[in-house]
Amino acid sequence: MAKVELKQPIVAEISEAIKDAQSVVLVDYRGLTVEQDTNLRKELREAGVGYKVYKNTMMNFAFKGTVCEELAPYLEGPSAMAYSNTDATAPARILAKFAKTADALEIKAGVVEGIVYDAQGMKSIAQIPSREELLSKLLGSIQSPITNFARVMNQLAEKGGAGACEAPVKEEEAPAAEAEAPAAE
Repeated sequence: MAKVELKQPIVAEISEAIKDAQSVVLVDYRGLTVEQDTNLRKELREAGVGYKVYKNTMMNFAFKGTVCEELAPYLEGPSAMAYSNTDATAPARILAKFAKTADALEIKAGVVEGIVYDAQGMKSIAQIPSREELLSKLLGSIQSPITNFARVMNQLAEKGGAGACEAPVKEEEAPAAEAEAPAAE
């Protein structure tokens, strides 16, 4: 069997992984201990992020004709690829968090929703909260005025209803208003 035929399934596997990916991040994993690598893979797997080490030439072939093609200059030295089909910021966020405890892990570059970022750009992307966190913050900000309104209405009800807030009508003004109105007979 020729070498090309052996490499085609690997290139196809990479192409399939990046086809629907919202983000792809390249990292240099040199210097990680087996324990650190195992912990990293576990964290990524729990977050639904794929992570695999491929040869740079295989990734280069798979990246051709895709948005990831611009990552080719970063394919130097040992490279691993993390990708996610569901959360665009998850790979960068998890890798950046892990890199704080494991100095050997280095983010090279990545593609997030079709835009290529260098290492600094990926660190900025890593600061973005997850979709779930953003939705919960949005929900909290939407609920806050409603909760405050309900609290005020409850306090009004406890004080005697909405009538307690209205200004009382002076009795001397009421008859004067009736006297001025012409009688319709």
